[in-house]
This record gives sequence, structure tokens and C-alpha cells, in this order.
Amino acid sequence: MDRLQANKILQRVADIPLYLHAYAFHLNMRMEKILPEDLLTIASEQRLRGVKIHVHDGESQSLGCASDEQLGHFADRARQLGLDIHIETSASDAKTLDQAVAIAIKSGASSIRFYPRYEGHLDDVIPKIALDIQYIKNNYQHSGLSFTLEQHEDLKSHELMSLLAEADFPQLSLLFDFANMINANEEPLSALATMASQITQVHIKDAVIMHEVNGLGHKACISGQGDLPFKELLLQLICLGENQPQVIAYGLEEEVDYYAPPFRFNGEDNNPWIPWREMSETPLPEQDIDLRLDKELNDALQQINYVREILNELKQDALAVLK
Repeated sequence: MDRLQANKILQRVADIPLYLHAYAFHLNMRMEKILPEDLLTIASEQRLRGVKIHVHDGESQSLGCASDEQLGHFADRARQLGLDIHIETSASDAKTLDQAVAIAIKSGASSIRFYPRYEGHLDDVIPKIALDIQYIKNNYQHSGLSFTLEQHEDLKSHELMSLLAEADFPQLSLLFDFANMINANEEPLSALATMASQITQVHIKDAVIMHEVNGLGHKACISGQGDLPFKELLLQLICLGENQPQVIAYGLEEEVDYYAPPFRFNGEDNNPWIPWREMSETPLPEQDIDLRLDKELNDALQQINYVREILNELKQDALAVLK
């Protein structure tokens, strides 16, 4: 940490915009033990800035299945608690984004995260994503919503940067996930350096890097027990932006036991095959489900404490530098 970073840390660390992320409660939400409105309660109790929630979180009780009246009630509850809402979805096609925007507007959300899931050679996939981005721009640029494109395991950082450069879409930026670049055969700090100028939102998690044949997978784990440069990533992200913080939302996305395989490989050519993949999912255990659900809840809450401990360490480091 240098003196410039130390000053930024001291100016910003007390007001880091931490958001509860629904995926930290993925198994509980699959079993409908925790529902969207419960996330608002937890976020408020934990003194967080808001909630990031997928349109399908909560299964039959999800926002995607909610009536207009229910979405309005969700919006009212969030406003009462002073919480910001970010909607997430797991594709980039027009139908998927139309649904996400409708839910976002009715639930009082401010932002939508998406990522593409196309199969094909890279040279065919990239133009499809570019067309999707133009659809969002042409239809929703003036909706009042911001949009983030997440690096989600298959595209490399420079490819995402090229998509944004060509889009000319000020309301679109990048969401940086602590681990997802690994599957695209990239390292976290180098990916951060490449994407730095366009990152406005973050998913915080930890993972063990899995060295597989000619590529890298990752298995998410309890924060602080993985291979990721957790503290350094937070330092670099907090310091983005010269006069004001560039990152406006940090999602606390504990994903213990989530696994993603390699998608990009050493020695691949300039037009590799991008395989189809389903939406992210962590497998339910075959037995002792209630114990696993309790553990997931505890892991999620413990991550909040752990991140706050790291933030306090950064503050102490900054004070030491400036002495």
C-alpha cells in the first residue's frame, strides 16, 4: 500500500457499500426456507446498503414469479428499510432482459446484472453478445437503470473490455467477480488490472483454484480459506476512482461448495469453442439437508464479519503507512 492508496482507504473504508447477495443463501432459497423479503430483513439487521437478488431466487416465491402487487410490496419494504435493490439474471437475450427490467422497475431496483450464455466459436459468440448489448441500449438506456456485464467464467477480460468499448453505452459497466476469471484461464489481479477502468460493481467470494488439464477450475470456499488474494483485491477495488469511489456495490457472495470447470485453456487458438453451460448452481446434499442449510446461513453471516475484519485491517495498514 502506498500513500495515495492509504489516503483513499481512510477516506472510503468506513462507507463501503456492502450488499447482501442472494447466492450466499442459494440452498436455503432453493428449498424456499429463505425468501426474497427475508433477504431484506437480514440486510437491514446486518447494516448493509442493499440486496442483490436473482430473478429466480426463491423458486416459486421468487421475484420472477411474483405478481405486480407482490413486487410493489417488495419495493415498499426495501424503501422502508432504506435498502437499494439490484436485480440479477443469467443470460443476455432480449426475452431475459425484458423480464429483468420489468421486475427491476416494479420492485424499485436501481441496477441489473447479466452475463451471456452462448455456445459456439468465440468469433460467433462475441457478435451475438454485441447485438444483445445494443438491444439493451436501444430499449433501456433511458430507463433510469444501470447495467453490469459480469465476467462469468468463459470470456476473457480484454474481450469484455472490447465489447464495452464498441457499445458506446454509458449506463453499462463491468461487474468484477473475485473468482470467475479463473475459469477463463486468467489470474484475479491481472484480470482486475485489465478491467479496472470499467468496474463499478463486485462479487466478493473466495475459492480454491483447481489445476486441471490445460486449464483452471475453481471451487468456492469459506472466505479466507481459499487461494485468492482477497485483501489485495479489496484494496485495489476500493482505490479505483480518483476523486470518488468508482465501485458502488460490493456483493457478499459466499458460495461454499460451488464448482466451475475450466472454459478456456492453455494453447487454444484465437477462435476457441465456448461450451454451453447452465445457470450457476450448487448441489444439494443427499442427506443431512437441514444441517447443510444451517451451515450455509452461518457461512453467509460469517462472511460479512470476515469482510469487515479485512476492511479494518486495511484501515490499520493505511494508518501505519501515513505515520
